[in-house]
Amino acid sequence: MSRTAMSSSTRAVVEDLLRRIGEGDPDRIAALYAEHCDWKLDWPEAEHGRAATPWIRHRSGRADAAAHYRQLAEHHVPERVDTQVERILVDGDDAVVMGEIRQTSRSTGRAYRARFALHLTVEDGLVVRHHIYEDSLAVAQAFAS
Repeated sequence: MSRTAMSSSTRAVVEDLLRRIGEGDPDRIAALYAEHCDWKLDWPEAEHGRAATPWIRHRSGRADAAAHYRQLAEHHVPERVDTQVERILVDGDDAVVMGEIRQTSRSTGRAYRARFALHLTVEDGLVVRHHIYEDSLAVAQAFAS
């Protein structure tokens, strides 16, 4: 497959993933992840506790992806969720999605905005890498008791 065709295929999977995330069905979202996936978050573990943000952790595959999206939904007010995707950059199997997450903590009622960059790698139509870099301080402050 040519690099251009590979990039087109990657873009199609990423756009489908973003659409499914917007629809909010964890199992449909997870279906786009490989059985084994390299999932990492850029989160300073020593500085922020995890009790209030259990969805923020490293994961390893499709079942973990579904659990992530379920926990994310459980801890946020669904009527006050919005993600603005500003740009999708694609190079072969790799894509970077940049934008801003706008959410409201269910436990504290605090709204927050967090800039993010999501690095995805797609192989054979499935996401095999999910590395997210986000404003962890904004999230931690929204969930702090």
